[in-house]
Amino acid sequence: MTDDLEFRSADDRAADLATALPAQLRRAQALGGNTGLSDVDVERITDPAALSRLPVMRKADLAAAQAASPPLGGYAADLGAFTHLFQSPGPIYEPGRVADDFFRLGRFLRAVGIGPGDVVQNCFGYHLTPAGMMFESGARAVGAVIVPAGTGQTELQVRAAAHLGVTAYAGTPDYLKVVLEKADDMGVATAITRAAVSGGALFPSLRGFYADRGIACLQCYATADLGNIAYESDAMEGLIVDDGVVVEIVTPGTGNPVEPGEVGEVVVTTLNPDYPLIRFATGDLSAVLEGTSPCGRTNMRIKGWMGRADQTAKIKGMFVRPEQVAELVAHHPEVARARVTVTREAEADAMHVALETDAPGAPAAYEASVRDLLKLRGTVELVEPGTLPRDGTVIDDRRSYDT
Repeated sequence: MTDDLEFRSADDRAADLATALPAQLRRAQALGGNTGLSDVDVERITDPAALSRLPVMRKADLAAAQAASPPLGGYAADLGAFTHLFQSPGPIYEPGRVADDFFRLGRFLRAVGIGPGDVVQNCFGYHLTPAGMMFESGARAVGAVIVPAGTGQTELQVRAAAHLGVTAYAGTPDYLKVVLEKADDMGVATAITRAAVSGGALFPSLRGFYADRGIACLQCYATADLGNIAYESDAMEGLIVDDGVVVEIVTPGTGNPVEPGEVGEVVVTTLNPDYPLIRFATGDLSAVLEGTSPCGRTNMRIKGWMGRADQTAKIKGMFVRPEQVAELVAHHPEVARARVTVTREAEADAMHVALETDAPGAPAAYEASVRDLLKLRGTVELVEPGTLPRDGTVIDDRRSYDT
């Protein structure tokens, strides 16, 4: 199950882009937020090389525009074009629509082998954040039935999967393991044979765990702002760039394209006519994987997520940013510094928060603030002033992405 766009020749894709890019830039110019494009001769922007001369837009720019001009900062079509509005940390607000595969996740789910006859247990969050609805709209696009499970309540998740004959999982890479091990403890068998994951790293050991249980697990790279950016096929050689976006790999902080194969920041231009983000910097690192996929899909490939251009870390599917750590310190005047350390424990992300303070008290007194401001639970440790290294690091990601 595929679509024709995935198998276009390089010449056909370039010809289509030469028409699509100027049209998208015209849409962007017509909206109030894209002031950096006001003097651009869009008819000359017909390929990625020409696109690279335009300014890069960052999340901070979007957040500032939305604060000045709510709700969407002049970067999106009229609200009547959408059915949903979401909130991500920042806060940044994103529009969405359930129909028409707005986020383009259907292409990824088809690559996983999900389609009519499948029942998908969707374990992405549904509250304010968009991931749940992103994958639900993709599952609708391929004709699958959705169980809107969300996160947590693992025992209920197991019972629902068994009772409803769930055949596929959608969620973060490590939560499926939690569900399967709970099913083992309960003596319950599931019929899950495919998994579509995102929101965190799919470590080789974790993919092997699923393969040993007869579950084919593939990953995609998607964001709330841009939808599907790139996705795996059964060839499992890099991630194939989605045909609804243009991806550039640039030197972080400059917007200048790197040489093929070099690691740089992922910058994305979406061809979504209702939400035309132009050269939107993700803050993620990747590199172009030269050649085309053995599966026959012909678009550019990237090597996958290779870290962050800044210290932002994705933990349990949620971004934790240095600004949030600073807010945690500011919330407690007796705390001089904080350092978040991210590790892997039993194939799951673990977050440790060290707080420098000489005030009396116990770590438990800070757990609620950590949960509220970082949006995740983690262990808290109080350390003496001067203990944390003065190396500028506030988020120390110690996870290995090679094993």
